Amino acid sequence: MSKGLAVMSLKSFVNNKAEWDAFCEELDILILEQQRRLEQSEAAIDLHRCQGAIATLRRLKYLREKINGTR
Repeated sequence: MSKGLAVMSLKSFVNNKAEWDAFCEELDILILEQQRRLEQSEAAIDLHRCQGAIATLRRLKYLREKINGTR
């Protein structure tokens, strides 16, 4: 799939309010789960993995702005 086609496909997803809101809600749930794991982690590697997961999930929340060119 070409990059332009992928962007157009994502554009319809991120601009559909109901789908986007449901996606963001799921991301929020996943972020909370990772934060709980982070609080309970004892090993440094687990802390870093949780931090990386949270950072990645938060970046996904900015997908709409990236696809629409507002960020």
